Amino acid sequence: MNPKVVVNLEQLESNVRFLTDKMKQNNLSITAVTKVHNADPQVIKVFEQFPEIEYFGDSRIENLISFCTSSKKKVLIRIPMHSEVGDVVQYADISFNSELSTIKLLDQEAKKQGKMHQVLLMVDLGDLREGFFEEQELMEVVAEVVKMEHIELAGLGVNLTCYGAIIPDEENLGRLIDYKNTIEERFGLKLPMISGGNSSSLYLLDREDVSLPEGITNLRVGEAYLLAGETAFSTPYEEMFQDVFTLRAEIVELKVKPSFPIGTIGVDAFGQSPVFEDQGKRLRGVLGIGRQDIPALDSITPCDDKLEIMGASSDHLIVDFTDTDQAYKVGDEIVFKLDYGSLLASFTSKYVKKEYLK
Repeated sequence: MNPKVVVNLEQLESNVRFLTDKMKQNNLSITAVTKVHNADPQVIKVFEQFPEIEYFGDSRIENLISFCTSSKKKVLIRIPMHSEVGDVVQYADISFNSELSTIKLLDQEAKKQGKMHQVLLMVDLGDLREGFFEEQELMEVVAEVVKMEHIELAGLGVNLTCYGAIIPDEENLGRLIDYKNTIEERFGLKLPMISGGNSSSLYLLDREDVSLPEGITNLRVGEAYLLAGETAFSTPYEEMFQDVFTLRAEIVELKVKPSFPIGTIGVDAFGQSPVFEDQGKRLRGVLGIGRQDIPALDSITPCDDKLEIMGASSDHLIVDFTDTDQAYKVGDEIVFKLDYGSLLASFTSKYVKKEYLK
């Protein structure tokens, strides 16, 4: 059945082994982030084989619930909503937090459930997504958290590159270590988890001119495992497989047609006014996949570089076949490379099937 994502599980295992070894050689604990593949059970099984990976992290509580029997510690890496604190305490060992009101609710819920719940306080170092921006507020919240009977302060964390595209470096991550040292000294604590970012922090393990600051104890890695490269500068790892995941879509129509629409051009199904170039008649194919499955067309790339994506509606992808040397026909599959956005979207879409190579 098409469309589908094909997952090479043997290649994935090789990727996980390489990157896990790299992080453990740098004395880091590892949170494998499962949201990119929507906590896919077959992918989860690959990560389960590695005892070096201590944590599974996800932004959706539903995904944590889906692998609740795993022996890995579960981490909710999105700031909890007040409406979900019951599930957070029940299914997450650790949650990332930046609001005292939420932590108070977690404390109350943990008391009801007879549990201790760990929180990691997020610090905003300039990416301007989540986290405490002012040191004073951070310290005031720590002072409140240490009084709570059912909350344990697990450490500090930061998120970089995801919103503001700020690169993690020795300076901003060094500030995280400064906060950690201040808290430990002021409150007499030991913070075991200092989570220094995601796949964009990996480059600090590879270069001679910069390094991951001493005191960073954890990284949260998802994309690098799956797409085989660090994400700060989009550098692939030559030792890893770049094509663990491929998207396959089927040709449902293949005809020669004009390249410029006929009639008065208004707006398309998504409210946009498209612009077309008249290239004369072209061999145009329609594939059975669309924006409902892959919202951003520039996030997929045909493996046949002679094919060109022209556009899409919600259910159809238009591809120019004129220049290819391959003799495609209706019913053939076209193979695409995926980036982070298209991998996330395709695993989230119930209409995109999954196929596994072992």
